[in-house]
Amino acid sequence: MTDFDLKNLNECLEEYLPTDKLKEVKRILYGLEEDQILDLPDDATDIAHKHGFEIKGYRFKAREEQIRKPRLVRVGAIQNSIVLPTTASIEDQRVAIWNKVKTMIKAAAAAGCNIVCTQEAWTMPFAFCTREKFPWCEFAEEAENGPTTKMLADLAKAYNMVIIHSILERDVEHGETIWNTAVVISNNGKYLGKHRKNHIPRVGDFNESTYYMEGDTFHPVFETEFGKIAINICYGRHHPQNWMMFGLNGAEIVFNPSATIGRLSEPLWGIEARNAAIANSYFTVPINRVGTETFPNEYTSGDGGKAHKEFGPFYGSSYVAAPDGSRTPSLSRDKDGLLVTELDLNLCRQIKDFWGFRMTQRLPLYAESFKKASEPDFKPQIIKESSKPSN
Repeated sequence: MTDFDLKNLNECLEEYLPTDKLKEVKRILYGLEEDQILDLPDDATDIAHKHGFEIKGYRFKAREEQIRKPRLVRVGAIQNSIVLPTTASIEDQRVAIWNKVKTMIKAAAAAGCNIVCTQEAWTMPFAFCTREKFPWCEFAEEAENGPTTKMLADLAKAYNMVIIHSILERDVEHGETIWNTAVVISNNGKYLGKHRKNHIPRVGDFNESTYYMEGDTFHPVFETEFGKIAINICYGRHHPQNWMMFGLNGAEIVFNPSATIGRLSEPLWGIEARNAAIANSYFTVPINRVGTETFPNEYTSGDGGKAHKEFGPFYGSSYVAAPDGSRTPSLSRDKDGLLVTELDLNLCRQIKDFWGFRMTQRLPLYAESFKKASEPDFKPQIIKESSKPSN
């Protein structure tokens, strides 16, 4: 599946930098004085080794408090490639991906994960580049009662795990409209709710508005046994206000299931979710798929490039960022992987107390400015030198 000579930035640093310099480089890059490695059970690592996917474990600590006990939560981020050629039947493609990811969820459970999140549109190839409606629309399914949610609900209950999964949704109650949707299943195996993608890209090969439009669920936060969680789907990570609203609604962890490629966005990838964690005093979990996907017919994207059948490479590199600005190293750029991270949610309040970002946020000021900016007669607040002669 690889299209990269450089597989993993962290491993490259460890291979080529002297030990004394490596520690300082990691401090600058990751915001941590020491590696915060989380030892994973043999059961979890054995599953990963047997099935050929990467597994990494890290932790974020918080200051010990006198009143509150630590609020330790383990999250699992799953990145993966598709399994079968895109010419295989819809059902065969979906079941093959199911089987791969079910094994990764089993490893997450063995590693003690309380919450697991998939990548964007995890049950299918990211076929929206083609602008072809058929057969790709056949991947769409109901959020609450679709086959994928039912299958994962059984796993969520069996493993006592909250599962967030991102699908192409078919809204049968509203004209069978299609949406890009993240579904939340509680650790009791019950459907908790859904969130639809707020911002839809129209750039490069990302021709998604051919299939679905901007979501209508605003910025829900889901209160679970393991913390308050939210989902900022893919392209929404480029919009600071989107991140902000999940924070205003009380999120402690915001997952960012994504599908993004190579030189288009990789320079932004390590920055945006980390910035959001800092600005909003919560944890962020950006997740990206891996591999290059080949489609039956050539397509173009209105960018002057030649017609092509390949979409990718998707560069993986899933990571977790903390509200204090620190972050884990990334998973591989080209391998299936499970990132297990232990979070102490007490860090969210501690950072609010230390930096005071929420206290100094000045929402009324910006609410007034946003209201003005959204009006048709808006005039930017630009002050120019007067052209009138002075007396």
